Amino acid sequence: MAPVPRPVTRFAPSPTGLLHLGHAHSALQGWRRARAAGGRFLLRIEDIDPGRCRPEYAAAIEQDLAWLGVDWDGKVRVQSAHLGEYRAVLHALARRGLVYPCFCTRADIAREVAASAAAPHGPDGPLYPGTCRRLTVDERQARVAAGEPHALRLDMARALECVPALAFEEEGQGRIACDPARFGDVVLARKDAPASYHLCVTHDDALQGVTLVTRGEDLKAATDVHRLLQALMGWPAPAYAHHGLLLDAGGRRLAKRDRAATLRDLREAGRSAAEVRAMAGFPD
Repeated sequence: MAPVPRPVTRFAPSPTGLLHLGHAHSALQGWRRARAAGGRFLLRIEDIDPGRCRPEYAAAIEQDLAWLGVDWDGKVRVQSAHLGEYRAVLHALARRGLVYPCFCTRADIAREVAASAAAPHGPDGPLYPGTCRRLTVDERQARVAAGEPHALRLDMARALECVPALAFEEEGQGRIACDPARFGDVVLARKDAPASYHLCVTHDDALQGVTLVTRGEDLKAATDVHRLLQALMGWPAPAYAHHGLLLDAGGRRLAKRDRAATLRDLREAGRSAAEVRAMAGFPD
């Protein structure tokens, strides 16, 4: 009988604030799974957004996880140190005619959506109406050459023509069919960020050999887009285990923007690491 592969899991926070109990819950999900099976647990800092990410928060993430008792294998991958790798993926997709520059501002898109009698909606809201997809190659090249700010969008219809029917393996649910088209022409790079979450997370999971993605159920829908990128780039597809979210007393998920109590707050209030692990749903 062939040996059962040992899982490789990861925790991949963005350093936009201090970790709270929701982050602890997510980190402990992957860490416990890896350690229980003799696998590997990786830490990745997803700091692609220069407007919101701060190096002091990246340092705090490592400090808070270590205090919590969560260790990781190998060197921490910091995404901002690997921008050339993400650009290479974008170039590969562009050579196949699968991405295009989008010069629309948020206001432009909002106006066009408002003018539409029945603008289609996806999981993230109204879909991009395809304004810049209709530009000619010459028009695109001239505007890029002129230095006009732009994002890069995936041409969803063309991309879907390149892949078979997609699905992913969800723990406890089996094989789930994907419908990336419901996201429309997703952004893969922005004017203010060189690569999107969708592109970076799928690239890094493949590069780092992640075999089991444990993350919040709020990201489950995005798996459809991730499977599409994996198929387009020939990357392996990990299994997924989307977990429930910790909620506050009002039934809202814990969030930095709502000033949820941080692990540092709890530590300074005298809570032990074991108590905080229990509060995060993992009693010893």
